[in-house]
Amino acid sequence: MNAVLGQTGVLLGFVGALAGIVILGYGLVKHRPGIIRHGRSYSFVLLAGAILATFAMERALLTHDFSLAYVASNNSRETPLLFTITGMWSALQGSILLWGLVLTLYIAGLVIRTRRRPSDELPAWALLITNLVAAFFFALMLGPANPFVRISGAIPADGIGPNPLLQDHPLVAIHPPFLYLGFVGFTVPFAFALASLITNRLEEDWVTETRRWSLIAWGFLTVGIVLGAWWSYQVLGWGGYWGWDPVENAALLPWLAGTAYLHSSIAQQRRGILRVWNISLIVSAFSLTILGTFFTRSGILQSVHSFSDSSLGPYLLAFFFLVVGAALILIAWRGDGLRSSRVIVPSMSRETAFLVNNILFAVFAFVVLLGTTFPLLIQAINGSQVTVGAPYFDSFIGPLGIAILFFMGVAPLLPWQRTNRTLVQKRLLWPTIGAAVAVVVEIATRVHGPGLIFAYPMAVFAGIAALRQAVVHTIISNRRKDGIFRFLFSRTNGGMLVHIAVVMIALALVSSTSYGQRGSLVLKPGQSIVFDGHRFTYHGIQTVVTPAKTSLQALISVDGSASYTPEVSQFGNNSQVVGTPAVRPGLLDDVYLTLDLPPKNSSGPATFGVVIQPLVSWIWIAGGLMAVGTAIAAFGTKDASPLESVEEELWVKRDDPDLSAPVVR
Repeated sequence: MNAVLGQTGVLLGFVGALAGIVILGYGLVKHRPGIIRHGRSYSFVLLAGAILATFAMERALLTHDFSLAYVASNNSRETPLLFTITGMWSALQGSILLWGLVLTLYIAGLVIRTRRRPSDELPAWALLITNLVAAFFFALMLGPANPFVRISGAIPADGIGPNPLLQDHPLVAIHPPFLYLGFVGFTVPFAFALASLITNRLEEDWVTETRRWSLIAWGFLTVGIVLGAWWSYQVLGWGGYWGWDPVENAALLPWLAGTAYLHSSIAQQRRGILRVWNISLIVSAFSLTILGTFFTRSGILQSVHSFSDSSLGPYLLAFFFLVVGAALILIAWRGDGLRSSRVIVPSMSRETAFLVNNILFAVFAFVVLLGTTFPLLIQAINGSQVTVGAPYFDSFIGPLGIAILFFMGVAPLLPWQRTNRTLVQKRLLWPTIGAAVAVVVEIATRVHGPGLIFAYPMAVFAGIAALRQAVVHTIISNRRKDGIFRFLFSRTNGGMLVHIAVVMIALALVSSTSYGQRGSLVLKPGQSIVFDGHRFTYHGIQTVVTPAKTSLQALISVDGSASYTPEVSQFGNNSQVVGTPAVRPGLLDDVYLTLDLPPKNSSGPATFGVVIQPLVSWIWIAGGLMAVGTAIAAFGTKDASPLESVEEELWVKRDDPDLSAPVVR
């Protein structure tokens, strides 16, 4: 029953995508608005197929239908309800099904969003392109990634259950869906970018059209990455949250391209520049999601975050090259039309700062991509096995991050097009003072290391710059009597809140990696020891048995608090032993405990790993602020008029000739 329902849903989705492609394509080629309108309706057939297939898979998991190979491999009768539900995306075939479901939701959203323009060829072409992408993923589910394959032979009485690491923390229910909402979300702006090339509508229409879609995708991906870091921190037991793992890098790459696009697209909207650059960035963001899926789902790269080994690699790689090739051909075809009569003149202007920041993001992405793929290249050339570790990434990313912080602070403070020295000096005054104070504090506290010496002042500089913009916006809102609602939920303030959150993450990253302390404690029951200013008392060991797992938990208190329980567990029939850390979070530092060596008996000594890391909790707090800021930037109120024009009126002489510089809208 479940197999029939699921395969019917997948087939229905594939047919809906093909029908949409054919009918939309015919209507667009023949310029027949009625046929275009008809073709749009097949997006809901596609959505219905995805929903039916998802329902069938969840029903199979919840009813323990072990006649399906996927359920037998990723579910068991002892698996708790939460992890039974999340089993859908615990392995390759189910994750492709989740991808298809999310994509069809985005496609339906696109149809609803453009319902008042049913005959407009720009969104129609974008819809056709999204259907092409959907057809590819549904074809995978009909072939090499079929989640509804039946067991051959006798049906087992019980299943193997999910990977132990995928049933050890509730974040498995949140992190993958958010990550996929980010990955898949870039399909819509990518489709509009190609549609603008096909229709030769190369002005700023497509950028304006996709601004909100891009922010939504970027926001989901941001939250997904932060949740992934938190999950790694809570589950893997190594005391860190980012290790430059290939799967981590696969998520970071489209995030970098998307971040660069969100900034440079503002320059195109305001000044009509960077057209080729913006199309290239959004194509890169989408294609890197495909490449990242190839990395994580082909088994070609080994990772603690990757839970599949499949034959999908050639299909995903072929699709990646098809996407890149099609985009390059279209860009070359419309090359003349993409040229802008306006150029960026090297000067202290906002567009120059945006361009420099984009170049830094591009270099950042190249460094990450090279470090991720270099082992593959070496293996392909001479068969050697090499690894690229954190030292490589840290040596490049540190200086790049400091430079990005600087330009992140400078760019919003600079005027468009022309330099106004008076205005720039006034805007840079308080951020510069803040950075200078940070340097003085560093000298007084004897901060050492070239990275730290520059990182803290640049973070303070960028943070005060963003805060200053919000304060100025407050003054302007009060002057106009716009009301507190318009101020709090304006898109400008949403962007500044994101900037402040990025600064918080930068400070937390630098502090936790530079001043963290690691140690090993050997304690007998009742014994205490002081490490890095914290007192640890070991109270003993206990065994906890649940239907899903058997755990050996140590009871240990920190600074006289309630006991924390680092543990080692065995799940069901799986022989793999999984360690689970205990974390005492705090605003100043985190205390991170692992049970490295359990005692041989109840009175024997146990060995604990301990990590003390300052400010780690602020990474998760800042991740929440980034989500809020992104939502405000996407859905908040529009500013009544450009912020800089009112600020010039308030603080700069009106007869300054630079103030008459035209603004392209």
